[in-house]
Amino acid sequence: MKLMAHDIIVRPIITEKSSRMMEDNKYTFEVHPQANKTEVRKAVETVFKVKVEKVHTLKVRSKPKRMGVFLGKSRAWKKAIVTLAEGERIEFFEGASV
Repeated sequence: MKLMAHDIIVRPIITEKSSRMMEDNKYTFEVHPQANKTEVRKAVETVFKVKVEKVHTLKVRSKPKRMGVFLGKSRAWKKAIVTLAEGERIEFFEGASV
């Protein structure tokens, strides 16, 4: 299955921690569960027109949740922390604040 760049990057993650990481040129995204580091790198470089230095990926496991008497789970997803080259920025995040 060939994924396109916009299919790989699901959404940006904007939290207090990810906002602090932006100061170190690190941006956080939710990515497609089958995407590997190379595909994530190419997708970010294509979509945002920046140079990527490093990519760290991790799987966020589901947690048990309860709504009254009903039991369930939150969904599992994949996160990518992308470090950009020195001097690069993603303007998409600049107006975002938590």
